[in-house]
Amino acid sequence: MRISELAERTGTTAKTLRFYEESSLLAEPARTQNGYRDYDESAIVRIQFVQAGQSIGLTLAEIRNLIGIRDGGASPCRAATDLLNEHLTAITRRISELKILKRDLIQLKIRASTLDPASCPPESICHVINPRH
Repeated sequence: MRISELAERTGTTAKTLRFYEESSLLAEPARTQNGYRDYDESAIVRIQFVQAGQSIGLTLAEIRNLIGIRDGGASPCRAATDLLNEHLTAITRRISELKILKRDLIQLKIRASTLDPASCPPESICHVINPRH
């Protein structure tokens, strides 16, 4: 199938597919006699895998690594599980950080509601966001 058909069938664009080829996420396809890319059905599976990986927060480098393991003849499931655990740990940590940030922003918002803009000294830039609050 041509690149336009693959793009349509996978909900992406030809530009994205060319990028995936350049990034080694998608194998370079065969070419027709007139030079058009000629993808087989396996390209759809690979693009869907890339999209699924991105949707759960994997980077293209991580996805490329998993594809490389599969292309090397091994199952990437253990590596994928390890990646998921790493991402889950990072997200859990980030959620904790965001909860602290939310608390700090609420406190600043309350403080801001009590401050008079007319009393903001020019040397402080903005007394709502004051490093010495």
